[in-house]
Amino acid sequence: MPIDPLTGFVRTVVGSGTPILVLSPHLDDAVLSCGGLLGWAGRRAPVTVATLFTEAGPPPYTLAARQYLRRTGTEDAQELYAARRAEDRHVLALLDAGARHVGLVDGLFRRLPRPRAGTERLARLLPELAHVYPTYRLHLARGRVSERDADVLRAVGETVEALLPARSGGVLLAPLGVGGHADHVLVRTAAELSGRRVVYYSDFPYNQRAVADAGFTALHRLVAHDWERGLDRKAELVRGYRTQADALFPEGRIPCVPEVYLLPAAEAAPADPAVTAPGRARPAAVRARRRARTAGGVS
Repeated sequence: MPIDPLTGFVRTVVGSGTPILVLSPHLDDAVLSCGGLLGWAGRRAPVTVATLFTEAGPPPYTLAARQYLRRTGTEDAQELYAARRAEDRHVLALLDAGARHVGLVDGLFRRLPRPRAGTERLARLLPELAHVYPTYRLHLARGRVSERDADVLRAVGETVEALLPARSGGVLLAPLGVGGHADHVLVRTAAELSGRRVVYYSDFPYNQRAVADAGFTALHRLVAHDWERGLDRKAELVRGYRTQADALFPEGRIPCVPEVYLLPAAEAAPADPAVTAPGRARPAAVRARRRARTAGGVS
């Protein structure tokens, strides 16, 4: 019986001992979206999960940040994120995956690099004036990266370069950005610009109520494939993120659904050296770089 393209691709990567770097925007995203695949690959190949946004900023907080803290049952963001980092290390150890916490500030707490002129005093009463994404619905979940996040985008790109040098020939797993969270889209953009071999994962559980960016998938000729191995233990792994599980799944049930990965159509046939040559930027990535130079790297 022929194997599906995703399984063939993963077996080729794992069998060759190629390093796999998984970019996780937040301290649970990789396991939520890729826990089944990570459990299978982590025992067979070097896998590192790099979580980018692992810190909270100082108070005063925006209304959106305060609402999030209430949902997690805490008022101390620093204490919460320390607990989240510990949860992540524990769960990833169960998957035999390395954990790297990059230390960037979560978009919910990220402040402007420079305050808007004349707003310093008022921002103490209205913190939204001092934040890159003042609200969740209208800013952070809008599906766009703020132009004020250019330095953050650059830092994510430097992280990819440091952890997965082009000469390594490694594979990058990155979020597709389903749901439109700016942090997810920012990480996707950094992966797109990296010139690495990228497999995009569909962001769970957001993909249960939102669809992928059709323009992005068409540009990169991405084809979706299901992964169903290792799902029997995934709910247990997700519950390891105790500070987040109840807020994400308030009914207490974690759906058991296939993980979804998107590969360029040509990646399903890794024998093509023009596609799989380590470090070679594909035409879509070249176009992305041109767009980034034109738009300052963000939209």
